[in-house]
Amino acid sequence: MGSDRQPPIASPIHSEIDFERSGRQVGCLRLPHSVHRSAYGWLPIPIASIGNGDGPAVLVMAGNHGDEYEGQILVSRLVREVAPEQVRGRLILLPMANYLAAQAGLRTSPLDGGNLNRSFPGDPRGTPTQVIADYIERSLLPRVDVVVDLHSGGSSLQYHGATLFAQADPDPARQQRLLAAVAAFGLPYSLINESPNPVGLLAAARRNGVLGLLTELGGAGTVDAAVLGSAWQGLLHLLGHVGVLEGPLVPPGPPHDTRLLRVDRARHYVYAYDDGIFEPLVQLGERVDAGQPAARLHTPERPEREPVTVHFPAAGLVICKRVPALTQRGDCLYQLADDLTPHRS
Repeated sequence: MGSDRQPPIASPIHSEIDFERSGRQVGCLRLPHSVHRSAYGWLPIPIASIGNGDGPAVLVMAGNHGDEYEGQILVSRLVREVAPEQVRGRLILLPMANYLAAQAGLRTSPLDGGNLNRSFPGDPRGTPTQVIADYIERSLLPRVDVVVDLHSGGSSLQYHGATLFAQADPDPARQQRLLAAVAAFGLPYSLINESPNPVGLLAAARRNGVLGLLTELGGAGTVDAAVLGSAWQGLLHLLGHVGVLEGPLVPPGPPHDTRLLRVDRARHYVYAYDDGIFEPLVQLGERVDAGQPAARLHTPERPEREPVTVHFPAAGLVICKRVPALTQRGDCLYQLADDLTPHRS
């Protein structure tokens, strides 16, 4: 009896890059986009490949969220500064993964409202953002051993310096490889979480057996030179650590001895339950206690009302803070973290 299962649909995206060819190639992923002004048009997603012989393959991507600029600078710099003779294996570089979002400086695509990091595994028949997610998951991740997704806090959040996120692996050997990569990147803080968001890039990496790392580099809609410098050194050291990059471009060591942290989704996020103007009462990097006042929310349209005081639900280190003062019910005000293994005095 025959099967009713249909063969998988090929991605409509066409790559100008030959992923088997050696040397440096810079081109586009062509995402078909038929509209009134351009019946046979396509959207250009910039991509580069630097290949040289046998070795590991690494995907470094940015612009997953378009208002996060630090990673776009770092990936573009890799395209310019890494020579093929410095590579052993292949670097695939994607500086503006959700191209229209990055072009517009928005977290989500202005074309379909799509949040790329909430769209995996994607759909080759779906919206443009879903098609991009499908191409990354089915066409790029199967080609690589490691993926680094460079995020920051974007326009609405700011992280405390440079932070790395990774997902714990139940296999001891893979967990050791993961922790070695985290240490090699060497950002000040590294958050090791138990379970990835199933629609995010780290979950896509796990489904493909790929070691995945995700950064949060500052944010607030700006670029901080110190954060950028730390991330550049860490990224190059990581690429040297995994063996895809060699030579003088690889720093002698990571930028920091990283501090391993964890985030408890039930206790470490602080949300607004009222609309208002956000007045933060603590700053990034502070250690806070459960019940400590975190913020006041003011309502100038009713000036006779006292502001609402928001309290921290748990103790922890403040690693992320909201940027815009104008706040609505449901907005995240702070993110906390705790040491993965408690410090011993």
